[in-house]
Amino acid sequence: MNKTCYVKLTLIFLLYTSSTLLAQETEFKPPVTKTWINTYGNIRLSNRFYWIAQTHFRFQETEKTPYVGQLAQVYNRHAIGYIYSKNFNVSAGGVLRLNFNTDETSTDKNLVPEWRIWHQYMFAAPVSSLLFYHRLRIEHRWTKGFKEDSEYIFRNRWRYMFKVKIPLNSDKFKPKTFYASPEAELILQSGKAVTGSLMEDLRLHMSLGYIVSPRITLATGIMYSHGQTLKDATVFKQSWTARLHLYFSLDSRNIKNKIPAIHMDD
Repeated sequence: MNKTCYVKLTLIFLLYTSSTLLAQETEFKPPVTKTWINTYGNIRLSNRFYWIAQTHFRFQETEKTPYVGQLAQVYNRHAIGYIYSKNFNVSAGGVLRLNFNTDETSTDKNLVPEWRIWHQYMFAAPVSSLLFYHRLRIEHRWTKGFKEDSEYIFRNRWRYMFKVKIPLNSDKFKPKTFYASPEAELILQSGKAVTGSLMEDLRLHMSLGYIVSPRITLATGIMYSHGQTLKDATVFKQSWTARLHLYFSLDSRNIKNKIPAIHMDD
């Protein structure tokens, strides 16, 4: 099977899964607007190992603060990654997510921590001047609500992302290169608390990036997402999210700095 067929099958799988879940009688909530400011750090520790250090600030609209909104989550995601080859890497680590109560009329807790263990497997497939990515990420997640008597519930998340990077003013990914990057990610969930809400999220994201240097890349984009609510599988939430990204790479090894063969972003 050639790469073109593999890409087509991937897109068919994403569309089929989404359409199957939507085939039942469903209700869509009005879309919510969000703004995410994300930093992604890769710190090279050796020829094979690197440290992933990511911090995300996520804002969500409220009645008093539409569009950009107020702070809803702060992510601290860390892991140790292993570069098996220029086309494949794996990583594993933990997440502390701080969830803020954005309900302005609520008298419940204002802040609740969320804990995760995660591991992922990323494949890169260059085709001509394009880069295709397949990422499988598995998360083990402990969450709870803002009420005083809320207890932690456990869920697994099964995430598959397909992504393309397209250079716009060059035939290579090098400094001063602009690139476009469409991506689709399907997030499924399982666990005792999940009865019929299999599809937690389907994310469709389009971004434009600029490689400043071998150490710094900037990107911005817009994402539409929808998924089943945990309490009622027939009710779907949806959102529009403006995303701002900063990618940075640090390397203390005494070798010439290069842009990694795999752009190990989120």
